[in-house]
Amino acid sequence: MKVEFFRHALGAAEAEEVARTLEQIFLTAGPRTKQFEDWLAGNLGVTGAVGVSSCTMGLFLALKALDIGSGHEVITTPMTFIATSNSILHAGATPVFVDCEPVTGNIDPANVEPAITPRTRAIMPVHLYGHMVDMRALRRIADQHGLPIIEDCAHCIEGERDGVRPAQLGEMACFSFYATKNLASGEGGAVASKDPELLKRLRRLRTHGMSKEAASRYTSTYQHWDMLDLGYNGNMFDIQAALLLPQCAHLEARWRRREAICRRYEEALANVAGVAFPRVLPGSKSARHLFTIWVDPGKRDAVLARLQEEGIGVAVNYRAVHLLTYYRERFGYRRGMYPNAERIGDSTITLPLYPGLTDQQVEAVIAAVSRAAA
Repeated sequence: MKVEFFRHALGAAEAEEVARTLEQIFLTAGPRTKQFEDWLAGNLGVTGAVGVSSCTMGLFLALKALDIGSGHEVITTPMTFIATSNSILHAGATPVFVDCEPVTGNIDPANVEPAITPRTRAIMPVHLYGHMVDMRALRRIADQHGLPIIEDCAHCIEGERDGVRPAQLGEMACFSFYATKNLASGEGGAVASKDPELLKRLRRLRTHGMSKEAASRYTSTYQHWDMLDLGYNGNMFDIQAALLLPQCAHLEARWRRREAICRRYEEALANVAGVAFPRVLPGSKSARHLFTIWVDPGKRDAVLARLQEEGIGVAVNYRAVHLLTYYRERFGYRRGMYPNAERIGDSTITLPLYPGLTDQQVEAVIAAVSRAAA
């Protein structure tokens, strides 16, 4: 049985919302974008959200909103997609990696404090696969050193841990609406925050540093604008928001289906020799964005190939960032520096996970993994 790695759930409702948007005046950031921003802020229980062109842009703008740049360091994890650390480089700062937890793959707060130097300006944790970092522990460390936290929530719109949602303990939280995400618009992102001043600056930075965006300039008598910051072209636009809005009503139901699939994977694969997987810790609600397994690093690529031969879509999320060529050559990173991230990066295989998977397809994936890992 062929099982695609991912299939989106966009359909008639999204098409109709886009069609309605095309009948309106605004295609750029306008009323649909504002409607989605309001929904996201309400869902998270924070002051506001700012729609942007991607999560990568959101991370970059969050750094710029805090005036982080040349000569500064930002502590983050090597077990993530390259966008996390790349955003720090694009801002002109230096990413400082610390190793992750062996059970979740998340940044380990115990490793953060020893990495803080006089040049440290922020901490950028990643809620890997949808499982939140221990934000209470990280917040205590950040407060002791007067540091802001920028959360990479690309995987974690539904996540919760110890009663904390994304953006509730961090200064800013950045989300992705990439094609495979739990809310998807092909590309797109948002930054959520409790801080009104940060939100105001983010809105300026996403539109060239202008004091007024198009929606405020052209919905009433024309008003002159000024340039207050050196900004960027990074706003979400209304067609993206139109794709997202119908999905908001289904977010929890689709999470429940992914949760059920993950629990079935965990139940079945726990009994397969040579297969392990990250754990969801007590007190946590994982957003269940990705389901990964860990196999013997010496066999990982062979297992990947066998699964593909059986028609099972797979991926690797992720290889440890510090071992990628650019980072090794620029910073001198070498194997052995972050052993937990390296072990996970060498052994990881990502299995299909999306609400449209049938029970029959889930069982086919389990059977294929059992055969391939033998």
